[in-house]
Amino acid sequence: MPEASRFLSQATFGATQPGMESLTASTYGAWLTQQFSIPQSLHLPNTDAYLASDEAVTDPRQQVGFIRSMWKSFTAGPDALRQRVAFALSEIFVASLSLLSGHQRRSPSAYLDMLGRNAFGNFRTLIEDVSLSPAMGVFLSHLANEKEDPATGRTADENYAREIMQLFTIGLNQLNMDGTLKRGSDGQPIDTYTNADITGLAKVFTGFSWGALPAIEKNYPAVLGLVKNAGDREVVPMQVYPGHHSTSEKSFLGVTIPSNAAADAMSDLTIALDTLFLHANTAPFFSKQLIQRLVTSNPSPAYVGRVAAVFVNNGAGVRGDLKAVVSAVLLDDEARNFAALTPVAGKLREPVVRLIQWMRAFGATSADGRFLMGRTVSPAFLGQSPMIAPSVFNFFRPGYTPSSGKTADLNLLAPEAQITQELSVVSYVNFMTRAINVGLGDNNDIQPDFSPQLKLADDPDALVANLNLLITANQLGATTKALIRDAIASVPIATDTADRDRLNRVKIAVLMTMVAPEYLVQK
Repeated sequence: MPEASRFLSQATFGATQPGMESLTASTYGAWLTQQFSIPQSLHLPNTDAYLASDEAVTDPRQQVGFIRSMWKSFTAGPDALRQRVAFALSEIFVASLSLLSGHQRRSPSAYLDMLGRNAFGNFRTLIEDVSLSPAMGVFLSHLANEKEDPATGRTADENYAREIMQLFTIGLNQLNMDGTLKRGSDGQPIDTYTNADITGLAKVFTGFSWGALPAIEKNYPAVLGLVKNAGDREVVPMQVYPGHHSTSEKSFLGVTIPSNAAADAMSDLTIALDTLFLHANTAPFFSKQLIQRLVTSNPSPAYVGRVAAVFVNNGAGVRGDLKAVVSAVLLDDEARNFAALTPVAGKLREPVVRLIQWMRAFGATSADGRFLMGRTVSPAFLGQSPMIAPSVFNFFRPGYTPSSGKTADLNLLAPEAQITQELSVVSYVNFMTRAINVGLGDNNDIQPDFSPQLKLADDPDALVANLNLLITANQLGATTKALIRDAIASVPIATDTADRDRLNRVKIAVLMTMVAPEYLVQK
């Protein structure tokens, strides 16, 4: 069962007792097939239900319905694999609530639903849906992007053109199939694209603006989305406004779209996205990031190469099959063979994942049914919250290495360490202490169920064993287990306060497990 717990910590937001038992009686492949078939838990219907409620009339927090839906689906959604992969994609294809301003009511829900819909689809469809998303269009400013005008010196906004290459598809430097850098004759990395490529590609992303409206001049400006009741324009793909799309020559990445007075924006977009999809860098660049998000920060080149090969060909001649790619990430020997792991394997668990794992492990439920919890991004809380990254670079970069310490000495990557400082460490302990002791959310609406652990509270060894399996996949060291066991035993169980004393024992044990170094690093 430890391997089931470990697999679920990679494939979902964390193990549950029923989940471990079910997986132990099955196979990884059968579990994946079953998860692929579960209908998607959607956020937009939950958000719309909130917006139609009396509460929304008096609550100025426009994003609250969406954030509640996220916590609910991430914690209790039956499509646990899809929700985990969608979250991983949201950290790669970043469109943050923090910069969506007046577009927070419905567009974030539609955006995360889109990522979830594509989690088991095809990468080519994913990058088109991302490109035409109004949330992404607002976030990276290619919604209502004007074509160039030589008379005034105006040029197309280059923001999205830059980021779709740098962050979403091909990266900054040319890669081998195993994700290692290609180098020129001078030994230096080779750039993947030039400023001229950005300028040429930016012309492709002109002339797209709000959908669900007549494609006429007055509906083109981005400012339309700032009204409170933006309707479906926030949630349907952007559409073409032909008069605003560049008709001049567009050259990028070795491809040239000729000048054409009748240029078709969707045809230009197809050429651009096909070029990025088929680029030699895309398979290893995306594959390594997905491995980092789910399994390990420093995958071997061989691991990256095996997953990238599946991206290129799923075995049936299909490129970009994300169902096959996700399976390859999770079933690779480097992910599954615990005995063969190197000392540098694994990844630091990011704060949000720790919290959701805690809620899942202990069957947290909402008294209200809506999971009345808001953002956790404050430095006094977790310093992180889903879909609220400070920039398109997420809370942390996939290539981040600390400036000092053993990780730096070994030249290893530790993306999540970018948001780990003294304050964040203390804040996490304080946040989890409060969550464990009194619950989460408005009026402590979200409460864990410690009843299975309470049955073990009289036996410190049994309680430690239960938490070790459920939370860490049996990775606590002997010293840590002894510390937790001694802390449990230090709480006497008195006859007149037995129930309270047992609960205190459980709470102490849970907190010590959740802050143990062996837990904080996912192996």
